[in-house]
Amino acid sequence: MILPLGLRRSPLTGGVAFLLLASLAAPVQAAPPSLAQEAGSGQVTAADLAVGPLRIGTKEAAPFSFRGPDGEWAGVSIDLWRLVAADLGLEYEFREASLADLVQGLPEGRFDASVAALTITPERELILDFVHAFYPSGLGIAVSAEESGGTLSILSNIFTLQFLKAVGTLVLVLFLGGAVVWLLERRKNPEQFGGKPVEALGSAFWWSAVTMTTVGYGDKAPVTGLGRLVGLIWMFAGVITISGLTATIASTLTVSRLEHAVNGPEDLPNLGRIACVSSSTSEEYMKEERLAYDAFPSAKEAMQALADGKVKAVVYDQPILSYLALNNFDDQIRVLPVTFEKQDYAFALPLESPLRKEINRSLISILSGGDEWDDIRFKYLGATR
Repeated sequence: MILPLGLRRSPLTGGVAFLLLASLAAPVQAAPPSLAQEAGSGQVTAADLAVGPLRIGTKEAAPFSFRGPDGEWAGVSIDLWRLVAADLGLEYEFREASLADLVQGLPEGRFDASVAALTITPERELILDFVHAFYPSGLGIAVSAEESGGTLSILSNIFTLQFLKAVGTLVLVLFLGGAVVWLLERRKNPEQFGGKPVEALGSAFWWSAVTMTTVGYGDKAPVTGLGRLVGLIWMFAGVITISGLTATIASTLTVSRLEHAVNGPEDLPNLGRIACVSSSTSEEYMKEERLAYDAFPSAKEAMQALADGKVKAVVYDQPILSYLALNNFDDQIRVLPVTFEKQDYAFALPLESPLRKEINRSLISILSGGDEWDDIRFKYLGATR
């Protein structure tokens, strides 16, 4: 090799040049693959990627996550996570948190995964990674059982201020009509309309009522010309008055039913105050629809407010509302057979979590495997479909 002129003057310089050229000619050693790359190639398991016990955030959201009588966490999501963790050889510990913390705790590094009743939303996808969805969900509506029918509901709808005003007006008209007949008949017909003023007016009121309602028992009747003329007019007036009262009662019942009937989300604006769960998709829905609402820390507290008559309805995840209504508020609350704003439940991980691929692989295997997943759904939901 011919060296440049400046490098020929010193033997030492030539040695350095030789070593330099030799190092350049040596093959380049590739950098060792990362754990995530090895996991992707199947060389590293999820257990190898986990550093110490995983911190799993969860919250009370029966039947998907809740504390049993022994204080241990249980539920659809919890039992499914246990199957995944056992399959992958993961160590973990549950840490209870609010719904907002289950979301924010992942990007902030406080949790390695959130396992509860978390729905996949576009907003959450910006800061979280969700694994494969395991249960279809959506928002539902819970209402008081009394609002949907029953004797108490009918009575409360009848005895409104409008109805009481109509009844009071009718009583006044009956009294005035009877008083006129009493004045005309008290001297010439003392057998039927005579006696002390209180007794006489009572008899006249009785005649007025039975004549207006066209019952006409015949036990009392005017005998004077003017009295009979008033009686004739009173009979025709009674037909009109009774028809008006009937229409008023029917209108009161119809309007009351329209105001309180809830068949779906389109009826929510007519209800007044509605309960939801804070920091949930139900609260986001309330804001988007500009509905008047009260946010509660948990679905159970929201349902209790409905049972106590503090709100007119509860909007939250339909399967959770159904579970609470059946197990905690039987005969007090019913859940409408409608689901809207459909979303799915899934485990949440921090963005680009190296555990995601292995968890997905195990999860899909369990969900498609059959028996274990069917047993979990039957245990907590009473169905396998």
